[in-house]
This record gives sequence, C-alpha cells and structure tokens, in this order.
Amino acid sequence: MNHLFLISMPGGSEWILIFLAILLLFGGKKIPELMKGIGKGIREFNSAKADVQQQIEDGIKDDKKDTTKS
Repeated sequence: MNHLFLISMPGGSEWILIFLAILLLFGGKKIPELMKGIGKGIREFNSAKADVQQQIEDGIKDDKKDTTKS
C-alpha cells in the first residue's frame, strides 16, 4: 500500500488549526518576536548561501585561469 498520500501540504482548515495552536502556545505578544526571529534566521541563511555560492564561483574562475596559463 502506498503511504505517500499521507504526506502532503496542509489545506485551509489545517492552516487555521496550526495558527490557533501557535496563538495558544505563544500568546499574542510573543508572535511578532517569533516571526522577527524566524525572519532573521532566514536572512542569515540566505546570506550564508550566497557567500558559499560566491566562493564556489570564485574557485571555478581561479581554476579556469590556472588551466589556461599552463
């Protein structure tokens, strides 16, 4: 039996239940702080991802320069 159908994105009513659970757990005053922390984490992740991508591209360029000089 295929159990893949059990793993899917939540629909509209599930999102409402998730939001209400978060509201009950953290309260109305803590949610903006929570979202601010999540946003900061996402920005730091994207910055680190861009740095790694730039280092890889620089390494490829340096490697191409070394092979053309030889």
